[in-house]
Formats: sequence, C-alpha cells, structure tokens
Amino acid sequence: MNRRLCAAATVVLLAGTSLAQDMPPIASPLPPAADRSPKAAVVLADYRYGDLLWENDRTAHRIYGHALEAAEPPSGSGIDSWGKNVVWPFMDRQLRTGDQHAYHGEGLDFYNVGTGRGAGGLGIWFDNKLWTSRNYRSYRILKNGPNVADFEVDYAAWPVDVTRKVWEKRRFTLPLGTHFTRMVSTIRSDKPEPLLVGIGIGKRTTGDGGELTVDRARGLLSWWGPEDRGHGRMAVALRVDPAMIAEIRQDADNHLVLLRVTPGKPFVYYSGSAWSLGEGGFRSREAWDRYAAAEPLDFRLPR
Repeated sequence: MNRRLCAAATVVLLAGTSLAQDMPPIASPLPPAADRSPKAAVVLADYRYGDLLWENDRTAHRIYGHALEAAEPPSGSGIDSWGKNVVWPFMDRQLRTGDQHAYHGEGLDFYNVGTGRGAGGLGIWFDNKLWTSRNYRSYRILKNGPNVADFEVDYAAWPVDVTRKVWEKRRFTLPLGTHFTRMVSTIRSDKPEPLLVGIGIGKRTTGDGGELTVDRARGLLSWWGPEDRGHGRMAVALRVDPAMIAEIRQDADNHLVLLRVTPGKPFVYYSGSAWSLGEGGFRSREAWDRYAAAEPLDFRLPR
C-alpha cells in the first residue's frame, strides 16, 4: 500500500474517535467481539458481585449489586460511567479480564464513583443532607438489544434521618444513537408528604476539579471533568424537567439538582456521559455543553 492510501486508511479507522497518539497504550487486546455492528446491550455480571452493565454505540455504564457491599465496602448506589471508543459492546469482555481499569483497545473504566452519586444517582434531600440507598437488590432485564438496552431495578427501603423510610423502583432505557439514558423513578414512602429528591454528579470521580455548566431553564447540569493524564476526560450531564426543580446546590461530594417529588408518582430524568477520547468526538467543554443542551428528550410518562 502506498503512503497516500495508508494515510487514508488510518483516517478511516480513527474517524469518530480520536487521534492514535492521544490514546492510552493498549495493555493487552480484548478477545475479539463476535459482532462489530452497533448494538445496545444490558448484561448481568454475576461473576462480579452482580454488577449490571449497559451500553450502546456511544456510552457505557454500570451499577452495583448487593453482594458488593460486603466485598468492597463502602459501596453505594451511584452510577459508574466508562469510556468507550467502539460502537459495539465491550464492557462484559473488559470486566472479565479482571483489569477493567486498563485500556485494552475498546474503552476503559477510570471513573471512581465512591459513595457519591457518580453519573446521575439520586437520594433524598433532608435536613441539609442527602440520604441515599445502598446497592440495588433485584433486577429485571426488559430488552437486551439490539436497538435498546432496557431494564428495571429495585432499591430496598432506606432511612431519611429518623423521620421516614423510602424505597425506589427505577427503569433505565438506553437506545442507540444517544449519550443519554432515560430513567423513570418511582419513590414510595411510609409517609405521604412530598419529597425533595437530589440527583447528582460526583465532584471528584476523575480527580479534583472539573467545570460545571448550569442552565436551569433547560433543566441542565453539565460537567466537563478534569484531564486525567493518560486517560483523557469524562463528561457527564443531567437533564430534568425544569418545572420540577426546587433548587440547584451541592454537598461535599456532588453537584445536585433538587426536584419536588410526590411519593408513588413516577418522574423522568436523563443522565448522559461521554469520554473525550471516545465515541461522539467531544474534545471540548463547549462541544459537550452544546450537545447536552440540544439533545431532544421527552419527560412525559406513557399513558
């Protein structure tokens, strides 16, 4: 192959991701994917304490199962986000290596949820504090691709100070072609009074710093994470129904949007994320903010 054709082939291979010199070195290649076509997928990682993995052609996420609470304390109900630079599913093969924090050519996990909310976890805001659940207790996979990843989880009852208890069912839906997972949350309580639900973005998931954009009129919180040398950046955005917003604030671990919620009444919100070296081509805060603000999202509940 002559130099001109070789250069053209390289451009095609790297289109939609990033320049090769920007990528981390490959530790070892993953086992090849059986199908390299774009696909949405949800997988129960029963070999890893019940992690639930979901991804599409642009973004990848994980939540943690009950068994992890004992194996890796403290463990909580925040949402993990992985970088990916391929359009086919990779998370299950990456996690099975036992070395998901390294780059194996298709993506990596360098986002540290800790006990914060990560990329769109929630809690109940009461007495100037966020009261959060532990890891999910049960799940139901509703559709495992190819065009959508769709599942539900239940969170066991947790206390809000000593005044009440709440519990939650949440549905996660991620179709192809978007960075945003649609979430439908139903929070019930042993008392009928309204709740303030805090939905968060973790502050220090990829190191200290990061830049936050708030657009209350659009119901948007958009975070452009700090540069992690050798890993790039993670970007996270929340979109909520602006009519539900009570306040936008923060605690020690999270940037938060507080929503007025009626116990037993479902509500919709969206959480999106992207990797600066991955699918989507977001190489600047401005590009991510524009996308997050403009993505058409539907907050209506099905009748």
